[in-house]
Amino acid sequence: MADRQLTTLLTQLRTPSLPFPQSTTLLSKAKLLLLQLSALTPSPTVPPAHLTLAREVYELGALHSLRAKNPDSFTRYVSQLQPFYELPPASFPSPSQNQNKVTALWLLFLLTQGRYTEFHSDLEGLSTRASVAEVESDRFLGYPIKLERWLMEGAYDRVWKAMKKGEVPSEEFGVLCEVLTPQIRREIASSSERAYPNLPFLSAQSLLFLDSEGAVVDFANSRGWIIKDRTIYFPTAAELNSDEEGGGEQEQEKEASQMVIENTLGYARQLETIV
Repeated sequence: MADRQLTTLLTQLRTPSLPFPQSTTLLSKAKLLLLQLSALTPSPTVPPAHLTLAREVYELGALHSLRAKNPDSFTRYVSQLQPFYELPPASFPSPSQNQNKVTALWLLFLLTQGRYTEFHSDLEGLSTRASVAEVESDRFLGYPIKLERWLMEGAYDRVWKAMKKGEVPSEEFGVLCEVLTPQIRREIASSSERAYPNLPFLSAQSLLFLDSEGAVVDFANSRGWIIKDRTIYFPTAAELNSDEEGGGEQEQEKEASQMVIENTLGYARQLETIV
């Protein structure tokens, strides 16, 4: 009886556009049914069919949480999923349709939090499920891997392009990319401060992918930048140049930062030409 009721609830929960309050109510009912089936957590006594039902409840809970922009709820559901994902594939009658998606979203979530050590640790754990080539070629798993690689390389132009609405693998990835965007802007700003003493106002707007001049002014004020005669000056750069020693190393860092900025500006100008 409980498993049939649970199957009915899952059918409703598979609707992506379900309002979060409604999905929360359905998920609460689903977890009560899992409790009746003694399937809230995996154990040797839980039948494979019930394990499958429980796994999907938590997966759908994670996805609905992200769509509602509720990171705490998302984190809880991912935590509840981990014991199920650690089971051998033979424990289930069929593979999960959402495991790679949820795992990829978790990896992307770690990037938005700057938790790079956990990102790489979890990424290494995927080697028990598939080869490196299979992981990187997967539509979902490959996405956060590429973003992290480009972020480490300073290839922000590639990151901006990959985070555009038509490029993300699904709606939920777009939600996390919205969180990642300010972080990337801060990193580009830091590279700009190291690379140049100043930038033209419009170049800064293109570089940071800000929608309006007002947004540029707000961002500049938050960084302590000075705007004068349509030019943005970076006082931080001047302070660093006067205080630091080791000119050779500093010059190499400056050149690397300049390359990052030029690549990103080049991509921004290409977009402007297309538009």
